[in-house]
Amino acid sequence: MLSGEINNRLIGAVDAPATVVQPVDVRVASPLYVRFVKPVFDRVGGLVLSVLTLPLVIPMLVAIRLTMGKHPLFVQERVGKDGETFKVFKLRTMNADRRAIPMHYVGPDRRVTHKTEHDPRVTPLGRFLRKYSLDELPQFWNVFLGSMSLVGPRPELVDIVGNYEPWQHQRHIVKPGVTGLWQVSERGEIPLHEATDKDIAYLETISLSKDLQILVRTIPAAMGKRTGF
Repeated sequence: MLSGEINNRLIGAVDAPATVVQPVDVRVASPLYVRFVKPVFDRVGGLVLSVLTLPLVIPMLVAIRLTMGKHPLFVQERVGKDGETFKVFKLRTMNADRRAIPMHYVGPDRRVTHKTEHDPRVTPLGRFLRKYSLDELPQFWNVFLGSMSLVGPRPELVDIVGNYEPWQHQRHIVKPGVTGLWQVSERGEIPLHEATDKDIAYLETISLSKDLQILVRTIPAAMGKRTGF
């Protein structure tokens, strides 16, 4: 069930009844893997990948600090396992003072599409980081700390989850992932909230081999080469 904090926020967002997350009826494959193997795999993988990507993350943090000003690390509230909120780490891609400067941007709401093209609030460096998903690298820290998994449904914004249909909350029965089936599929370009069926399909086939397949396909997917997986 949702924590009291997010439950109140979701209720306010959709004027919903007290119980926002409905009973889960999806059948999760390999429950022993999810309960015992996956957590160990995530912690070890999160630690290793955090160390391996640090030589990339540190120069990018410095470059962001020099070109965008303060706060090169972006921390945002997202919805995780069982509807609990947590702080996700990302590299900043927008100007730190983007809300203080009036900008007449007309385009898709990033709270829905997440990554929009030609958004003037995104810096040139930020566009490069987004293009290759480099802004997501600090999420390996989230994996090591235990709030995320290497593979799983992507963590959504609280405002978006507040507008979910009851069945969509089934994606919260596992930890959110740095990558997932949605990212590596041919449907990875559509809004995340419109691809919840991909998350359900992942839950119904979850296994170590499935996670490894998704991890292997993540790099080409980040380069724009998605498949029908």
